[in-house]
Amino acid sequence: MRADRLVSLVLLLRQRGRMTADELSRELEVSVRTVLRDIDALSASGVPVYADRGRHGGYSLLPGFRTELTGLNHQEALALLTAGSGRAEQVFGLSSALSSAMRKVIDALPESNRSVLDDAASRFLVDPETDLLSRRTTAESLPTEVLHEVRQAVLDGHRLHFLYKAPDKDARWHTVDPIGLVTVRDRTYLLATKSGNDRTYRVSRLLEAKELPEPADRPAQADLDRIWEQRRSQFLSDNHLAVELRIDPVRRDELLTNVRAVIAEIPEPDGWVRLEVTFEDLRHAVWAVWQVDVGAEVVGPEVLRASLRERAKTLLNLYSSVPTAQ
Repeated sequence: MRADRLVSLVLLLRQRGRMTADELSRELEVSVRTVLRDIDALSASGVPVYADRGRHGGYSLLPGFRTELTGLNHQEALALLTAGSGRAEQVFGLSSALSSAMRKVIDALPESNRSVLDDAASRFLVDPETDLLSRRTTAESLPTEVLHEVRQAVLDGHRLHFLYKAPDKDARWHTVDPIGLVTVRDRTYLLATKSGNDRTYRVSRLLEAKELPEPADRPAQADLDRIWEQRRSQFLSDNHLAVELRIDPVRRDELLTNVRAVIAEIPEPDGWVRLEVTFEDLRHAVWAVWQVDVGAEVVGPEVLRASLRERAKTLLNLYSSVPTAQ
């Protein structure tokens, strides 16, 4: 791990020139103290790193210094293979490995190609923090230690022991046979079996995780597309509140972040969209639809329309009267 970090540190200084200890620590995801120790180790081994003092100082390499690299490690190769699937490098915890791998690739290019690549990269922006409507994207927060254990258990074919907090339930320990990881709309799921039964877990709800030494009971080759479709079909067949509604497309994404599942989506002639979705229960449906106010119209069921009417009447009565004196 430290050898890879030292190589990454050298490549950062080669490709970006002078960098401060704070900048290096953020890029390498380690402490400033670790960066300073690494720089001392590089200097002791003969790598010409020198410090520029002062307000605009930092660390640099002597001009013309080059290194010979031994190739990509396993994590970096895995990061490159998964990088093509949207934001996989983030949701599977591979962002650091991907950054390291890409630095090695860039360093291997001729100088003329590197300058062209830098210009090309500056013309693409993938998944900024906000969209055109100034809504921030809300990717799940996945603890690094937990995700590392989950990922390694999946890759090594070992059983996994974890503490899981389901909504409205106490946290419980589970021991499962992991099959694979799937990410959908910035949510990451662990596909597994438990005592031979299919199980699907939201990784963000894992509080602790530990890879076990015993091998997992799982198929030699897993067709994740097929398995995911089967789990999805089973999920939609469970007993939940089904709702049909019309929604302004401007508010569509806002609503879909709060539904349990989308069954159907049909554009309408007036520009709105007709959706068939499911919610956990009536209370969940009232809360979610209320968030988009007049941007949605519930078609059915009537019990949901009635609940929304009663809520609107209660608010109307509250604000029709003079405020209570303080």
